[in-house]
Amino acid sequence: MWRIMIVLGVLLLGACTGKPSLQDEALSDRQLNLEEFFDGKVTAYGQFQDVFGTVRRRFTVEIDGTWDGNVLMLVEDFVYEDDSTERRVWTLTKTGPDSWEGTAPGVIGTATGQESGDTFNWQYTIDLPVPDGTLRVTFDDWMWLLSEDRLLNRAYMKRAGVDIGDVIITFEKQ
Repeated sequence: MWRIMIVLGVLLLGACTGKPSLQDEALSDRQLNLEEFFDGKVTAYGQFQDVFGTVRRRFTVEIDGTWDGNVLMLVEDFVYEDDSTERRVWTLTKTGPDSWEGTAPGVIGTATGQESGDTFNWQYTIDLPVPDGTLRVTFDDWMWLLSEDRLLNRAYMKRAGVDIGDVIITFEKQ
């Protein structure tokens, strides 16, 4: 019985966690333009933490981006700390001055995103490859342009509507 109450308490606390909003006050006058930041070579460094704060996985990503005026293609090559690798290819289409849609293998339906000032919010569901198969998770990605060549990303992850952890990534434009 105590275990059930502890699990319910953790889930309740997780549901109360504050998340960013595109209506949050801007902290800079920088303007994030995905097509400019990701056009070319970008290197990223990140890690996944579970809801208890335990770091479960670290990785680096080499990204090769190309922008053709309407479509941003991102070829992401992941290398995990255990030397396993993964390639994900995103096709993002600019659907308005600040809006995006995208697809990639494993993504369920279409990812959607919105830019606002130095911030970008990207949401999607994906069958994420994990060491023993795949895991269907929902990502709520938040990106902030820290400088013209550095972008910070915090992605909140849920499985079946329950917070399971988050991913922190720093992108560095080459």
